[in-house]
Amino acid sequence: MGTLGGLRRAQRSNTPILQYPVPFRPMRHPSLISLSHDHHHGLALALRCRKQALGQIKPMGVEGLRQRAKEFLDFYSDNLVAHFRAEEEVLFPVVDSAVPGSKPVINELVREHEQIRQAAMELENATGLAKLIFDLGDLLERHIRKEERQLFPLFEQHVEPSRAEIAGKEIQKILGV
Repeated sequence: MGTLGGLRRAQRSNTPILQYPVPFRPMRHPSLISLSHDHHHGLALALRCRKQALGQIKPMGVEGLRQRAKEFLDFYSDNLVAHFRAEEEVLFPVVDSAVPGSKPVINELVREHEQIRQAAMELENATGLAKLIFDLGDLLERHIRKEERQLFPLFEQHVEPSRAEIAGKEIQKILGV
C-alpha cells in the first residue's frame, strides 16, 4: 500500500499528486493582441484549407473546394487586407528601426504577404483548386508561425514601451478596432 497510501496522504495534504511541466508562453504585448487574434483565426482557416484539399472535410470534391475558396477570400477581404497593411505600415518599420538585423525576416514576410495576395487573386478563377487551396493553407500557416515565433518576440524584446504603445494605437486604427 506504499504508493497508494502516499497518494492518499498527498491528496489529504493538498499537495499536487502529479506535476506536469507547463510550457511557458508569454502573453503577447498589448499592441500585438489584435494581430495575434487574426493569426489564431488564420491558423484555423489554414488547417481547414489543407484538410479540404485532402478530402477530409465535407462537402468533398469541387463543391467543398469552392466553399473553402470563398471562405478564404472572405477572410482575406475582411481581415487580411487591413492586417497586412498594419504590419507593413506600422509593425515592420518599428521592428526594423529597433532591431538592426531584422531586415531579412521582414523582407521574407513582405514577400509572403505578396504571395498570399497573388494566391487570393488566383482563387477567384482558378482551376486546380485542390493544390492551390492546400498550398495557400500551408503558406498561411508557415507565415503566421514565423510572425508569432520570430517577429513578435523581436518587437516585445526590443521596442521601447512608449514606441510600442504608439504602434499599438496605429495598428488598432488601421484594423478598425
